[in-house]
Amino acid sequence: MNPLFSDIKGVLFDYGGTLDTNGKHWAEVLWRYYQQAGVPVDKESFKSAYIHGERTLAKERLIMPHHLFYDVLLIKTGIQINYLIEKGLLTDCLESRNYATVIAEGCHTFTLSVIETSRVVVHKVAEKYKTALVSNFYGNIQTILKDFDLFCPFDAVVESAVVGIRKPDPEIFLYGVRSLHLLPHEVVVVGDSFSKDIVPAKAAGCKTIWLKGEGWKEETDDSLPDAIITDIGQLTELL
Repeated sequence: MNPLFSDIKGVLFDYGGTLDTNGKHWAEVLWRYYQQAGVPVDKESFKSAYIHGERTLAKERLIMPHHLFYDVLLIKTGIQINYLIEKGLLTDCLESRNYATVIAEGCHTFTLSVIETSRVVVHKVAEKYKTALVSNFYGNIQTILKDFDLFCPFDAVVESAVVGIRKPDPEIFLYGVRSLHLLPHEVVVVGDSFSKDIVPAKAAGCKTIWLKGEGWKEETDDSLPDAIITDIGQLTELL
């Protein structure tokens, strides 16, 4: 254990980009499978479709509590492909429509492989500390956790769509701290996003471990997190 975390009693985990991709931004995961599927668009066009999809899901309730992670991926890729077709960047044909399924299947297979490692890490951490998940999600995170055999290790699950608070608001991390009946300085937050996890968690008074992976460019400061890892498996060496 790192002495810096000797007084820690609880751990708050992020989900998206942390437990499901091991630090790889979801846009980069999707782009990888766009390329593998041979979708004839450039990365800038894809980025526009990705942003459109995220904004659409933030405004419209298209993901229901019963949806599994594959369902989420298929809904997301469907929105993206429809956008590219509507913008004239893809031909409206059966082949183009099928891209959504091919990409979703590839991403889902990738996630399953990552979850195998994340599951072991979370269970090991939960043997020593109180744990909670704190995630910006669509109201179905508990369904996903149960499907991935990741629900039991958590003492609490804090989901933005349920509690009405979204990252980067520090209050969502304080909500997670309170759910474990601890104080902020007794908790460490583990997340991949510098701006949505590390900055607000530090503002809330928590310690932080940044899973620094492949992401969209953003302004970062390596001196802010209390520790940096590049693989979720390294977490058990620190705690």
